[in-house]
Amino acid sequence: MKLKINSALFNFKFFLYSFAIVIFFYILKSCSSETLETDSISQTVLLENNKFGYNFNNYKVVNDTVRKGDSFGKILENNQLFYPKIHHIAQKTKAVFDTRQLRIGKPYTLLFSKDSSNVPLVFIYEENKIEYLVVEFCDSILAYKARKAVKIVEKEASGLIENSLSETMEAQGLPIQLIYDMSDDIYAWTIDFFRLQNGDNFKVIYKQRFVEDSIYAGIETIEAAYFQHKGEAIYAFNYLTPDSKNSTDYFDDKGKSLQKAFLKSPIKFSRISSRYNLNRRIKLYGNRVRAHKGTDFAAAIGTPILATANGTVVESARRGGNGNYVKIRHNATYSTQYLHMSKRLVKLGDFVKQGDVIGKVGMTGNTSGPHVCYRFWKNGRQVDPFRQKLPDAKALSEKYKPDYLEYIAPLKQQLDSIN
Repeated sequence: MKLKINSALFNFKFFLYSFAIVIFFYILKSCSSETLETDSISQTVLLENNKFGYNFNNYKVVNDTVRKGDSFGKILENNQLFYPKIHHIAQKTKAVFDTRQLRIGKPYTLLFSKDSSNVPLVFIYEENKIEYLVVEFCDSILAYKARKAVKIVEKEASGLIENSLSETMEAQGLPIQLIYDMSDDIYAWTIDFFRLQNGDNFKVIYKQRFVEDSIYAGIETIEAAYFQHKGEAIYAFNYLTPDSKNSTDYFDDKGKSLQKAFLKSPIKFSRISSRYNLNRRIKLYGNRVRAHKGTDFAAAIGTPILATANGTVVESARRGGNGNYVKIRHNATYSTQYLHMSKRLVKLGDFVKQGDVIGKVGMTGNTSGPHVCYRFWKNGRQVDPFRQKLPDAKALSEKYKPDYLEYIAPLKQQLDSIN
């Protein structure tokens, strides 16, 4: 009898134990499901708020921009961090971060703890849309530079010139940088953009950078371009040769470099207000003939003036009707001169490269308006630069021609198919 009772008691206990295990695993499964669902939501929130490598949900976040008079120290001081801690941070991070390099208008972010403390823990400064700088000063002091993930998107554009290249491209909403790159980098040596004709047209294949999928961050590169000017088709293909040390150049469909020894203009996007003219008559001087041996490019005061070719500065002075001027000797044959500057930025003996800024547009000397008078010497005689057959830059080596022609074939086909 006692054995029967014990047996029944054992069976009942076993039943309760088994039932408890089933309930436990049911509850565990239910919690796991809820946990997974919660984790999934948390992960979504984390991804949506993860910026610059931080989960912004974990901080109080202050976004602002650098204003006039701001400095790294003043920004931190205005947010309850004081000297000598600021000085200590600046000293510890100076190898990575020059605190004097903050620029007005650039955005920055401060991260604070969510507790009652109002002292910042992290300073993030956006140098541009892609690169940013992080300075941590919570447990230890750390500074580093990083880049946002960049998405590259290939695009195409084309247009028929009715007024100017810039007006045509701006009317389509194309990026300003694309306009500059087309006129100043690719075709600056081969096309006179001051003498475009109605009916000239262009096509271009280029790549744009985007951060966070939708924020435009500039032109990555122009892969290929086509410009029809005065009925002549001029192709341009971006190509990197093994000898170019990671610097690409543009060549036409025959492998000829588009670069010339001289730029067409010493100013970006200017207009010619007066051309080289040996028979020019001036009302101010009784309508008498007074030769104009330069080409005047009108532009606003302060506009950068560029060296049109490599060379050595042989004069940098202020004298008479020339005002502030710079003269550059390029070789035994060619020299150029730039008059009426508001400011000279090079001195006698300096070596300058093509495209270097050598001064700023002004009105010094004999001039009725802001411009640069560009003078061009060939064999010691002033000539019209637009009537000279100027030397080309170094051509593509013959040993790279087969590879180049194979590389550009699909790009040329793509350009030709753009309407």
